Amino acid sequence: MTTLSSKNIKQLKKASHNLNPIFQVGKNGVTDNFIEQINDVLEKRELLKISVLQNCLEDKEDIAKTVSEATDSNVVSIIGNTIILYRESNTNKKIELS
Repeated sequence: MTTLSSKNIKQLKKASHNLNPIFQVGKNGVTDNFIEQINDVLEKRELLKISVLQNCLEDKEDIAKTVSEATDSNVVSIIGNTIILYRESNTNKKIELS
């Protein structure tokens, strides 16, 4: 996991503005299959949003920490019930951090 500077975070927030959440965390919480799917999408897109539903029993900060550690990604931001994650892709580099 690389460390993001405040400039990088600002750039990634701007890039994520038009993205829609791809995943939703509900009452089942974070599962192994969920982590596996996030890994695949991070490799393809580098940046994604996860929506935490109202019926989720876990805290959104805990979910963000769990997912980022399991996928070796960075939590860019948590806005409301939306988590923004970033991980540099090995094969599909799309975002160039300044």
